[in-house]
Amino acid sequence: MPKVLISDKLSPAAVEIFRRRGIEVDVKPGLSPADLRAIIGDYDGLAIRSATKVTRELLDAATNLKVVGRAGIGVDNVDVRSATARGVVVMNTPLGNTITTAEHAIAMMFALARQIPEASASTKAGKWEKNRFMGVELTAKTLGLVGCGNIGSIVADRAVALKMKVVAYDPYLSEKRALELGVEKVELDDLLARADFITLHTPLTDATRNILSREALAKTRKGVRIINCARGGLVDEAALAEAIQSGHVAGAALDVFETEPATESPLFALDNVVCTPHLGAATAEAQENVALQVAEQMSDFLIAGAVTNAINMPSVSAEDAPRLKPYMALCRQLGAFAGQLTQAKEGVIRRVTIEYEGQVAGLNIRPLTAAVLAGLMSPLMEGINMVNASVAARDHGIDVAETVHDRLAGTLFAGSRPRIVEIKGIRVEADFAPHMLYVTNQDKPGFIGRFGATLAGAGINIATFHLGRAEEGGDAICLVSVDEKVPEEVLAMVRTLPLVMQATTLAF
Repeated sequence: MPKVLISDKLSPAAVEIFRRRGIEVDVKPGLSPADLRAIIGDYDGLAIRSATKVTRELLDAATNLKVVGRAGIGVDNVDVRSATARGVVVMNTPLGNTITTAEHAIAMMFALARQIPEASASTKAGKWEKNRFMGVELTAKTLGLVGCGNIGSIVADRAVALKMKVVAYDPYLSEKRALELGVEKVELDDLLARADFITLHTPLTDATRNILSREALAKTRKGVRIINCARGGLVDEAALAEAIQSGHVAGAALDVFETEPATESPLFALDNVVCTPHLGAATAEAQENVALQVAEQMSDFLIAGAVTNAINMPSVSAEDAPRLKPYMALCRQLGAFAGQLTQAKEGVIRRVTIEYEGQVAGLNIRPLTAAVLAGLMSPLMEGINMVNASVAARDHGIDVAETVHDRLAGTLFAGSRPRIVEIKGIRVEADFAPHMLYVTNQDKPGFIGRFGATLAGAGINIATFHLGRAEEGGDAICLVSVDEKVPEEVLAMVRTLPLVMQATTLAF
């Protein structure tokens, strides 16, 4: 039975989902880092929000961990690189709080435009400063979206309904999608020069850190208002404070800060700045949605192998998982075949070609490619799986390409049993077996007799024997399964036989 630890506060309904799916679950929020490290080795899954920090040190102690599920969008509190290197899947829930976060951005824009927090505080203080709080309308204003993904597109929809002109900067936004949303796709400098309001909806990466830098803020039109409900670190907070104080920026509304909890900031002293304590996802509906979503995703992965909303590996839907499973086994074994042959020849893998044909070509092939790479890399290093295989291949300088050179091909026999059908263009029909011997030889009389006699003399029993050749008298392949591992001394004898060019043991 898989075992999951919930280390942050989640809905009781999420806990019930785990248990109903047959997963043992412990709920222990508020553990210190040391206490968490002491127990994490017992768990297959870790469900978190933003409080738990999944560090390299924690992952080092998580010897059985297979998946980390983040109930929310941001994974800033997870060392994704270290998790990937250790073969741990990292999932988030990008859709559970999209509407809530988008609504908060719109609310912050209204609050900033009409100075609602300041007017409320003034009125509650017994003042009636009606002439002090002169706002601006949103209608006919230009809204600049930096990021137009799940949340940004919802903000765009709401802004268009408010009769705003929306321009968007997003390298991944297609012209077709922009047309569907009713927004104009522009470059960042164009957005900065035109927008009356700028709202950010992009993850924090090396490319987006301080995307609204001092230099970028200087390019904005005078009187612009800035809203950030995405990630702290997207805006240079000190530069923003200076731009507000100078009058170039009319105001800002921030729900996120570079350092959180944010207990001090140069922005806090400014009247025309609205601040909230990272409330973008703080609605009852959103908190329930992301908790239920992460429980379902983690359960699907631990029970059925389905991968949804993974940060560090291809997705496999619950519907696709049963269909892909036998092909993934085939792909991994084909990869292992190629990896073991290359290792036996003391060669270095520089290029891998994977070709899909027939029924499998209509399936989700990205997990299959990951399975091939996992099998390929497994003879070279320990701890390789579908999560870290692509990274390991890249780190070893392996180019994964589509051009066909020497080829291994496989299929499913009877719909579920992996079988080799082609090696280097030579037809060979063979099932995978725990112990196998692969031999390339010249297609001339005498080889089979000498080969069989050598194995018989060493007490090695042949279970199956498969032959193939490119052409009469040319190169040939012999692939046999045996009852036990062939000892090195027997393998050496096979290599010395006349007509033998290569002999390698295989294990599956």
